[in-house]
Amino acid sequence: MTQDQHVNELPTVYARDLDVEQEEQRWLIQDLWTRHAAGILGGQPKSYKTFLGIDFAVSVASGTPALGHFPVKATGPVLVYLAEDALVHVRARIEGLCQHRCLDISGLNLAIITSPVLRLDTTGDQERLRQTVRRFQPRLLVLDPFVRLHSRDENSSSEISWLLSYFRDLQRTFDLAIILTHHMAKKHRSQPGQALRGSSDFHAWSDSSAYLARRGDLITLTIEHRSAKPPEPMALALVSRPDGTATHLELRDSAAPDEPQKPSLEQRIIDLLRSQSPLSKADIRSQLCVNNQHLGTVLKGLEKSGQILRSSQGWSLVQTLICDDLPSRE
Repeated sequence: MTQDQHVNELPTVYARDLDVEQEEQRWLIQDLWTRHAAGILGGQPKSYKTFLGIDFAVSVASGTPALGHFPVKATGPVLVYLAEDALVHVRARIEGLCQHRCLDISGLNLAIITSPVLRLDTTGDQERLRQTVRRFQPRLLVLDPFVRLHSRDENSSSEISWLLSYFRDLQRTFDLAIILTHHMAKKHRSQPGQALRGSSDFHAWSDSSAYLARRGDLITLTIEHRSAKPPEPMALALVSRPDGTATHLELRDSAAPDEPQKPSLEQRIIDLLRSQSPLSKADIRSQLCVNNQHLGTVLKGLEKSGQILRSSQGWSLVQTLICDDLPSRE
């Protein structure tokens, strides 16, 4: 075959020459979202999809653990579009989470698309988003919600697959992760992804997915991955400080909705160190009345996730130390 006959061939590579994925390169957020995943954050209305999307966005932009627990493995710029929120409310939500994590919003590597309308079923807005991504080079793109990004028929496989192909091309071209928030039907399905509203292409397209189901004040988060084992479903609650500030999602024990929620040992340690620190391990064990070996394991986990630190005086809360350095807003 002549050289000219190779010109129109598709690029190929032998399987033996493909890159081998390293474990440290697998995750964007450990257990929750793979590094280059394009996927769906789904849930019924009022199930806190936007709060979870913002949690992931702030985590990747700042390097702080998602939901206060899951380590971020690839930090970088984040680009967010929230179609249903006024910009002052967008700031308030992000600032509330920053307040909880003791982050200074002025140093947060997170940009907001402020266009009042974004129609990604038009070539013009597709190109505008592509150019914006090219300029910001985000590690993560969050678009919320999908229904406000187009005027196509969501039940039509051909129309939806055309839109999803655009996002896939964006993901591969710029090597970024993408989160699309989308509504779910109320009808129960054996797999949460099957309850996504519209075409089954949504479920098939996703590399990583997060599904929220609400029952009373309790939210259940279920994770799916195409190429990794997901964690067990987990319980979340939306909480704030007594004065209503620092609103954020928080992990809870997976008790039934009608049972009182008991704070996890991690949360009890953090609450204790917030009021008293530094404390030795013996002091913590005495005040919380917990098993010494289990306490040691949890302390190491909190230290590894960057939430507490150990000194010669004992254990202290990292967030408290950071907060003390932030300028007063008074």
